[in-house]
Amino acid sequence: MTLATIPSPEQGVWYLGPLPIRGYALCIILGVIAAVWLGERRWVARGGQPGAVGDVAVWAVPFGLVGGRLYHVITDPQYYFAAGEDPITALYIWRGGLGIWGAVALGAVGAYIGCRRRGMKFRAFADAVAPAIVLAQAIGRWGNWFNQELYGKPTTLPWALEIDPEHRGDLQQYETFHPTFLYESLWNLGTAGLVIWADRRFRLGYGRAFALYVMAYTSGRVWIEYLRVDPVNDIFGVRLNVWTSIVVFLAAAAYFVVSAKRHPGRETDVQPAPVDDSAPDHEPDDERDPAGDDEADDAPDDEETDAKPDRPEPLRT
Repeated sequence: MTLATIPSPEQGVWYLGPLPIRGYALCIILGVIAAVWLGERRWVARGGQPGAVGDVAVWAVPFGLVGGRLYHVITDPQYYFAAGEDPITALYIWRGGLGIWGAVALGAVGAYIGCRRRGMKFRAFADAVAPAIVLAQAIGRWGNWFNQELYGKPTTLPWALEIDPEHRGDLQQYETFHPTFLYESLWNLGTAGLVIWADRRFRLGYGRAFALYVMAYTSGRVWIEYLRVDPVNDIFGVRLNVWTSIVVFLAAAAYFVVSAKRHPGRETDVQPAPVDDSAPDHEPDDERDPAGDDEADDAPDDEETDAKPDRPEPLRT
């Protein structure tokens, strides 16, 4: 018997007239807002211009959403294209199903475009927003709680998560499960704190703060993935996301080491200062200080007072 449990929400969607307000979407939106806020503070602290992170987010967020959904649909096509399934539901992003790997990969493409348009150094920007991204992940994971999805194996631990029968699938004989959404949310918060601390302590640059975020996140994703019971594709009996985490971790670790050797220290001049087009290049002649001109006229002529009598120049042939 479980003495204490985490209840699941009674509903994950509310209606404002005909408009549905979904808990999953709210978590994603709150995560984006938090990421822009933290990323903005860190970017300005590194010498960037205020408002730049929000401008880049206009590109990165839509790209990230599309990338996350594409990764999910490509790696779990049975939910949408198997016999009896409706392929149009692949577009129903509000039902859940965003792969972090695709979100970060395609979101990075959008961020690169935004940085190029603003003249910002992309790797410096990635370092600045690394803890902001994982903070958004920590908040967004609560969307799984609203949808009662992606929970872990059955358990009777005091922090076990209650799941309603309609969301249990083939595990109807169990009532409580590991709250893997909570595990990952807490792990992500710890990752954000680690990256912020390490960046301050070691002044990470040239993408190394971002690489540290990737290494820390994938380390946690491996053990959390082993707790989950949702059906996914596997390779040699190992869940696909575990393999992905291992490969991405190794790539990030290699980049961290190589970057530290090639580019020690941190970038400077991460973004050019804005140019004030309204300011004149020089002071117009008609706006010069007349008093200054008078003083110049009244000043003694050094050449006249110090000059010696003129002598005829020698004739040169």
